[in-house]
This record gives sequence, C-alpha cells and structure tokens, in this order.
Amino acid sequence: MAVLAVVLGAAAFLAYQKWGAQSGTARDELLALMPAESSAVLFADFDELRRAPFFAELFAWAPKPHADADYAEFLKQTGFDYERDLDRIAIASIKREPESTRFAIVDGTFDKQKISAYAAKSGSVSNNNGREIFSVAMSGSAKKLSFTFLRKDRIALTDDTDLNLFLNAKKRNEDTAEWRVRFERLGGSPVFAVIRQNAAAGAALAAQAPGGLRSPQLSSLLDQLLWITVAGKPENELLRVVADGECAADGTARQLADLLNGVLALAQAGLNDAKTRQKLDPAAREAYLELLKSGDVSKLDRGETKSVRLVFEITPKFLETARTVSPAVPGLPEKPVPGKSTPTRKGHT
Repeated sequence: MAVLAVVLGAAAFLAYQKWGAQSGTARDELLALMPAESSAVLFADFDELRRAPFFAELFAWAPKPHADADYAEFLKQTGFDYERDLDRIAIASIKREPESTRFAIVDGTFDKQKISAYAAKSGSVSNNNGREIFSVAMSGSAKKLSFTFLRKDRIALTDDTDLNLFLNAKKRNEDTAEWRVRFERLGGSPVFAVIRQNAAAGAALAAQAPGGLRSPQLSSLLDQLLWITVAGKPENELLRVVADGECAADGTARQLADLLNGVLALAQAGLNDAKTRQKLDPAAREAYLELLKSGDVSKLDRGETKSVRLVFEITPKFLETARTVSPAVPGLPEKPVPGKSTPTRKGHT
C-alpha cells in the first residue's frame, strides 16, 4: 500500500474538487519545511475547511473517491481515515530530470505504532541518525514512497529516492525569503498554491486548455510572470478565490490586466448571445453570469514587482449548476476589449 498515494491523493481530491487569518504555528512550521528549490507549493488546512459552511455543503454532495482494496486494508490496519484525521498538508513539487518529485509534510491524528508496523510489513525500514525511515512500493508506479515521523502528529514523505535530502537540506536565506513573503500574503487563506516562474504556467495552460480557451497571447503573458498564487478563502456560504500574478515590467501587468478584463467581457457577451440563451438552461446561465459578474481585475505595485489580481466568488448555486451543466464557452480574445477599464480593488493580500 502506498501511503503517499493515500495521503496525497486524498489531499489533492479535497483541495481541487471541494478547491480568518491563521495565527497558529503549525501552518508556519509546515511551510518552513518546504524545499527552497520547489517549483510549486500547495497548502490546505482541512481542519479549518471542515468548519466553513461553504465546504461543509460542498463535502456533502461532492463525489467520493473510490475506496480500493488497498486503502480499505490500510484503513483497517492503521485506523487512519483522511476525511476525519487529516488536519493540514503542504506539498512541494520539485522539477528534476527526467521527472518531477514531490515532498510533503502532513499533520493529523496518527497511530504511529500501527502505521509503522503496517509500513514495515509492506516494505522496508532503515535507521538514519536515530530516525526510522520507511519505504514502500507505490501502486501503479515503479517509484517508492519514503516517509518518517517527525513527531507523533506529523509525517514527512516523498517519492524521491532520498528523504534525508529534504530533511537535512541547508537553505539560503534569500531563497527561503522569497517563498516566505508569499506565504505571509496568503495568511488568511486555508487553501492556496504558490507557483514560481520555472513552472512554465503559460505552456501548461496552452497544453491543457480546450480549443475554445486557448490564447497564445495569454500563454505568453503568463510565461512572463515571476510568481503566481491562487488562494481560496471561505466567506460564509461562498468561496472567494484570488489569483495573483507577479511580473517585473509594468507593461506586462497592464497587458495582462487588459486581456483578463477582455476575457470577462467576452464571456458575459457570449452568455447573453441569443443562441446561447436557447441552448443553455436559464438557471445555469444565471449561475455562470453571477460568477463572471463577481470577477474583478486590478493592478498592484509591489515595488520591485507589479501584480495583476483576479478575484471572483464561487457560490453554492454555481457549484450545483457546474456539477450538472457545462455551457458552451466563448473563445478568448487575442486583443483586449476596448473601453474596458481596470478597476482597483482593496482587501485580500
């Protein structure tokens, strides 16, 4: 049984499909352990998310991941149920040839004795400077998972060949400072992702987006960003999503802001088109218009960098509609829609 597949798979499902300031130290400790050479870091505080009305409703109807025989046996032998026992997780993706590796820190309620016994039986165990490191095969992969208990409620794990490479890494202050300042900006968000330039966000968008959403201009501008952050913050019955892109040049920020304003305007025009009105369920159309109308694009001057921020609000009505209906999506404009101003919005940092 691959413990990484269980924990990371569960975390990814909850964070992406169900995706107050945090004053405690647990969050800071997890993020401080992320490798400085990471290309992206994902953080989710499930303990906080479970208490939010928006996520409580979302968890209730979201499809459950298939519980395979391996996970059922893992649950039986260890007693660990991610829906109940997973508190928070930080996952780092590190680009290495020929493929990326991942390193994670997981906080939760663990039975160390049972999990250790299960892992030792399923794989192997070694001792490094008094620390037990377990290695088990990952289902459907040639890789192995290595993990160790940092304390009774915290586990470090990786699919890299050397867990100690992460645990004993010496970090330069300038490298960690770059990540820390962005983590601090997202202090009010229980779920977020931070992506830095070498992740090639524009190229990834071009490769994954459906034909109607591909925009060479948008991809080019995204590739000029130094950092991208995406954060979700529950506010009563809705989820406020904030995407922030940092770049070095004011001209790039201005072009990106104009393009995003154009996208919002074009999408609203597409939903108001007579043909779309005929094809799309009225309730679905209203839900998507509600989402687009909540969209706000603004520019921020951070001194050495310039940022473009996109804010929108996801409501239960939108989620219920999105679950059953998929509207025709207008293509993205290659040039900004003229006459669309760039408003300034204060608040989320």
